[in-house]
Amino acid sequence: MEITLTVNGVDRAIDVDPRVSLLDVLRERLGLTGSKKGCDHGQCGACTVLIDGRRALACLALAVAQEGRDVTTVEGLAGGEELHPLQAAFIEHDAFQCGYCTPGQLCSAVGMLAEHGPSAATEDLTADPELTAEEIRERMSGNLCRCGAYPNIVTAIAEVAG
Repeated sequence: MEITLTVNGVDRAIDVDPRVSLLDVLRERLGLTGSKKGCDHGQCGACTVLIDGRRALACLALAVAQEGRDVTTVEGLAGGEELHPLQAAFIEHDAFQCGYCTPGQLCSAVGMLAEHGPSAATEDLTADPELTAEEIRERMSGNLCRCGAYPNIVTAIAEVAG
């Protein structure tokens, strides 16, 4: 099937097998290797991208189901030579060690900051929750880091959120 996606601001027409994941199209067909294949089961978050501005696990998303959608990978976060504020904060706060999960962490954090409403950590479900460290940890809980850089990840996100 031929599908059309906008990937990092560029329209792409791609012939794909209807069974292929968005992650495989991004990595193998488009050469965008920032999104990582960690578990390939939607459990680690290393493949997180933004689809129409919302967080999504690219390993679970069929490419054909994304027809006409806007996909942003970690490669598309920066504005030219200027890093996205979260990318700069991750560097400033040492929010990564091996870096394998970092692209997914960054895309997830960008999507998370755009989300509104309560989470499982929100005490008052009728109020717009403040992004405390606990809220950030809860909202980022789908992204695992084997190195354990969580404290610095939370600090970087909190700085940008503030």
